[in-house]
Amino acid sequence: MYDVAIVGAGVIGASIFRELTKYNLKVVILEKEKDVAMGTTRANSAIIHAGYDPEQGTLMAKYNVWGSELFEGLCKELSVPYKRNGSLVIGFNDEEMITLRKMYENGLKNKVRGITLLNREEALRKEPNLSTAIKGALYAPTGAIVGPFEYTIALIENGVVNGGDVRTSARVMQITKQEDVFTLMLEDNSKLRCKYVVNAAGLYADQVHNMVCEESYKILPRRGQYYVMDKSQGEIVSHTIFQCPGKMGKGVLVTPTVHGNLLVGPNSEDLEDRVDVGVTHEGLNAIQKAAKRTTEHINYRESIRNFSGLRALSDRSDFIVEEASVKGFIDVAGMKSPGLSAAPAIALDVVAMLWQIGLTNSLNKTFKPEREQIRFMELSPKDKNELIRKDLRYGTVICRCEGITEGEIIDSIQNVVGATTVDGVKRRCRPGMGRCQGGFCGPRVQEILARELHLNLEDIVLDREGAYILTGKTK
Repeated sequence: MYDVAIVGAGVIGASIFRELTKYNLKVVILEKEKDVAMGTTRANSAIIHAGYDPEQGTLMAKYNVWGSELFEGLCKELSVPYKRNGSLVIGFNDEEMITLRKMYENGLKNKVRGITLLNREEALRKEPNLSTAIKGALYAPTGAIVGPFEYTIALIENGVVNGGDVRTSARVMQITKQEDVFTLMLEDNSKLRCKYVVNAAGLYADQVHNMVCEESYKILPRRGQYYVMDKSQGEIVSHTIFQCPGKMGKGVLVTPTVHGNLLVGPNSEDLEDRVDVGVTHEGLNAIQKAAKRTTEHINYRESIRNFSGLRALSDRSDFIVEEASVKGFIDVAGMKSPGLSAAPAIALDVVAMLWQIGLTNSLNKTFKPEREQIRFMELSPKDKNELIRKDLRYGTVICRCEGITEGEIIDSIQNVVGATTVDGVKRRCRPGMGRCQGGFCGPRVQEILARELHLNLEDIVLDREGAYILTGKTK
């Protein structure tokens, strides 16, 4: 029997999972998909917000500022790409400058470090490619960018190394409680028992909650679409650039990524469908139109990919982090922006909450916080040569756009929570993320997966069960 079962292997669930492995506990994290980081975590703006936006006194404000301060150290421990590039919120008229002043004052109340109001000339000195129509900006030096799925995968890998269990393709169908023990029935008809349940199921958190508790909130999907621009556009701005927020959120941003691309988006669409991650002509046009206010220097002919993600809003105005009506069942739900930024702090509070409601704890004295990942192109020439001498597969470049080697791909498959799909490899070490989007390296990645997993090529899927790439040989 497990001490704690976590439902949902996105960034929130993964953060809680890794934090719990610091203690002598039996912990499992369950994910309905074939891999971890498959929901909101794999399709978002990849921004660590400074914390000036959430209203003072809310959980969003508390966790955002706290989480932002924790992120850099965690990314160093886990060998995850992170850059504190700072952010600017730009205003175009007197009304928007009043909004920026209010955000500045709110940021001071939230104890955000270093925030400053800039006039037009000061903002343009920081970002010369901004529209000259701006009137000023709010500058937050603690804003940052990160690899969100790399971070989540690293958390789970490190948690497994420290004694935690992970189960994928493990959709929870039913939860019952008898005396002090929860029983979770999974889609494959297997069962597991645990003393405590943490519900971090994202878009499905309300459905998981309702399996064992009375309904107390609803999840409302909101879709955002994006442009990923080629690295030729990656230096148009160096900071994350926001426009003044509106009733649908923080609006369209323009930001560099930790890998040197430029990200533009999202728009904002309320949906009822919890799986619709399509992109639309109307949505993409709206993004271009909105982003043009920020800068006219983006060449959309250099777009290499469009994608969309679904945010798990709730019908409450704040994050939901609480014990539900059933003792021992904790909801961590409604993780809209700044959910990614808040994740490390939420994990600490959830663990403290578990102690308060009866989970016994003693430190795992063998806990290993560090996790390493080889990124061949970032090594010095000396280190590259030394690595190739040890293993020739690091000398074979598979993805020419990103310079990813066969050795790195094999590492991503053989790790403790290894990739089993083409997109799983992509999220771990980036083959297919470059200009050609896998046009050259995709078939090689399939071959390596099939070889390392001892499967037929036809059995290798893109990302989910049934998402087959090949159906058989041609003559």
